[in-house]
Amino acid sequence: MADKRVESVSLRLDHLLRKIVCDSIYLIKGIGVEGDAHAGEKVQHLARIRKDPTQPNLRQVHLLHVELIESLEIQGIHVRPGQMGENILTRGIDLLALPEGTVLRLGPKAAVRITGLRNPCRQLDAIDERLLSAVLQRRKNGELVRKSGVMSVVTSSGQVRKGDTIVVELPIGQHHPLRPV
Repeated sequence: MADKRVESVSLRLDHLLRKIVCDSIYLIKGIGVEGDAHAGEKVQHLARIRKDPTQPNLRQVHLLHVELIESLEIQGIHVRPGQMGENILTRGIDLLALPEGTVLRLGPKAAVRITGLRNPCRQLDAIDERLLSAVLQRRKNGELVRKSGVMSVVTSSGQVRKGDTIVVELPIGQHHPLRPV
């Protein structure tokens, strides 16, 4: 079985898509990534603020699997760490297959709880005009398949660095598939 680890960490103070790769980030319980534009107890994504600024922030930390970037590379779509807006790039975990409520322990102290799928947006086509269609596809039955990572909330504060191990803790009881948040 492949090592489950942090491949890269990123943050950005403003609301632009691309995040800046850092040596480490600090996760704050119930808030998100310290210094990131999307940190907060209440929703921080601009479109969601316009709809209802009192909603809880279920999108504090965006995680993306490096295996997606590697598969895009094979298609000739070049994406660098942080470019799709992720805070944490993972390796060795099928993030999209995890059930809602899964806890990921990141390094010695930090942890996040998966809340749902990231809903990719048109901004991705600014990276490559084929990117949105590569990460948002339709099954034959018309159901959308979202491949651009998962969203989470911070359950334990702590520093996260490239190379940190990740421990996956599945929820107890019935498992529910991820839905967009």
